[in-house]
Formats: sequence, structure tokens, C-alpha cells
Amino acid sequence: MLLWAGVFLLVIGAGCLPIDRIAAHAFYDHESVAFEQFLERTTHWAKAAHWLVAAVIALVAAQAGLAIWGERVDFRLAANCSLALIACLAAGSAILHGIKLIVGRRRPRDDMEMGLYGFVWFKFKLDYNSFPSGHALTITCVALIASCVWPHLAILWFAIAFWLGVTRALLVVHFLSDVFIGAGIGLLAGRETLLYLFPFLAPAWF
Repeated sequence: MLLWAGVFLLVIGAGCLPIDRIAAHAFYDHESVAFEQFLERTTHWAKAAHWLVAAVIALVAAQAGLAIWGERVDFRLAANCSLALIACLAAGSAILHGIKLIVGRRRPRDDMEMGLYGFVWFKFKLDYNSFPSGHALTITCVALIASCVWPHLAILWFAIAFWLGVTRALLVVHFLSDVFIGAGIGLLAGRETLLYLFPFLAPAWF
């Protein structure tokens, strides 16, 4: 199921390419200050550094619990999920940052403020790093792990991930295609990582 969902996100992202600039200008021109402030308060929940730190802390705490109190289901689950999240982020980020370096793209605000728009292949410069979105990839991987622990709430986790990813486009930090393709890479890379390295965590419908 998630394989086709990931492919669908990539297709949607590709379909957004012709309207990226129009959508970004619409968001930039019509966004209220209050709504922008709301978006700013929520968007960084998708930041990779925060989730990596949380995963490392959870892993250390779970391993300490196993060492002190012995084998327990909750500690083992926390340790496995922490490791799985780190592995999913590593696999997805390797693909994503490789694409960022090869397919150079300025961020939407560079278009609004400096007139810089388009792809510049093989630029290998950090300011050409809009495509794809790392935040969208990160929060999609988080939703995957949350769905392993609480599969009955999977729709909620992916809905939250979708919203947090879209905030990047609404804030004109990324184009729509950046967000959908970043989420697609996260879903596919995360799914494959789970199925190959942590198959005991993945529900059958993955």
C-alpha cells in the first residue's frame, strides 16, 4: 500500500512543477501576518535535527532501562523504533541530499526577492537546496514509525505529516513539488528500510 502511496506522491510532485511558481507567488502575496506566525510556530516540528536528538535520547534511555530492569517489551520497542527512525532518516537523507546537490534549485523567496528561479544542474552549492524538502521527508519518516507503534492511528499520523510538509510551501520556503517529492522519497525510503532491517515492526499493510 505505502509503495503506491509513495509513487503517487512523486507523481503529484512532478505534476506540481508547472504550477510551482504560480502557487508560490499566490502564497507569498496573499498570506496574512497572523497566519504566517501560526505556520512558523508549527513548521519546525518537522525539522530533522529535533527528531534525531529525540531518537538518540529515546535509544539511550531504552538501552539504560534494558540494562537496569532487564528485557521488557516497552523498552525494547522504544529502542527498536528509535533505531528504525535513525535508519529511515539516514537512508532517505542520503537520497534527498544527493538530489539537492545534483538538481540545484533556489528557494521560492529567492524568486520573489532576487528574481532567481529554476533548476541549475550540478551547481553543488548550498544555496541551491530547495528541491526536495528535507522537512517533508523527515516528518513522513516519523509518521511511518508512529504507524508501526499505533497502526490504528496511521491516518492521523500521515495527516499531521502532510500538514507539516505543506507548511513549508505555505511559508514560501519550498515549492509544492519540493514538498510532495520530499514526502514521496521519505515514504519509499522509510518503507524499504523498515521492511529490510526492521520487518518485525512493520504492519502487514506497509
